[in-house]
Amino acid sequence: MRVAAVVAEILKREGVSFLIGYPVNQIIEAAAEADIRTIIVRQERTGLHMADAVSRITSGERIGVFAMQHGPGTENSFGGVAQAFGDSVPIVVLPGGYPRRLLNIPPNFSSFLNYQHITKWAEQVVLPDAVPAAMRRAFTQVR
Repeated sequence: MRVAAVVAEILKREGVSFLIGYPVNQIIEAAAEADIRTIIVRQERTGLHMADAVSRITSGERIGVFAMQHGPGTENSFGGVAQAFGDSVPIVVLPGGYPRRLLNIPPNFSSFLNYQHITKWAEQVVLPDAVPAAMRRAFTQVR
């Protein structure tokens, strides 16, 4: 099973009924295949604010989830993630990643290194087998 399909299945089991995203991220396609409604936005920060709104409006009963491309996508989402963190709004952010051979090579933007300062919890998953445990920790943090 593909990693993106595993993530989508976990999202579904966690009660996520829709995923907000900015292409290209394989999780968006996998979520659609798993019958999770996908909402595509034109700008990353807007998508983050929508995920933020989902969590705020439901008082955390539903968790807003946002997925975006690596590099520029994660950079553009930085402000929205920081605002949600500053306001203590529970959201799950699923940025795409570079291949391992390109991690931490300038000028590539490392969402893991940078998000550590504006999130309650950040984890970089480099092995497919680590995905279920990482997703469990993510949802534990936001509940």
